[in-house]
Amino acid sequence: MYKHLLVPTDGSKLSNDAVDRAIQFARETGARLTALHVMPEYIPPAFAEFPAAGQASFAEFMKATEETAKTLLDAAAQGAQAAGVQCETVSVRHTQPYRAIIDVAREKGCDLIFMSSHGRRGLSALVLGSETNKVLTHSSIPVLVFR
Repeated sequence: MYKHLLVPTDGSKLSNDAVDRAIQFARETGARLTALHVMPEYIPPAFAEFPAAGQASFAEFMKATEETAKTLLDAAAQGAQAAGVQCETVSVRHTQPYRAIIDVAREKGCDLIFMSSHGRRGLSALVLGSETNKVLTHSSIPVLVFR
């Protein structure tokens, strides 16, 4: 069976529910867990003289995204600890979250990626895309999709 699960989290309700289910699954199967948060890269304003309204400075952006990652991953680690599941946390910066998910799963030796899906269909799925769908398409590691 599976021994090492990777569970990415973005802080959405569905993602948080998937983390809870991954912890439960890991506990039931005796697996360990790696919780991952992919932080976005900073995109500087196109015209430095005219920053977009609400555009954070580089330092503010970095601090805010790192704090978000810490909050999300600490919550996952605490949930795992309460369930008696060994859990490592990882945060990385990447422009393509699906690629970071696959790369971290491979680097950590995970044998299952456990992630949520919003279940978008039709035009909204085509326009918005889906990190889960991209992971399913590109990963050689099995993916369990939670909805």
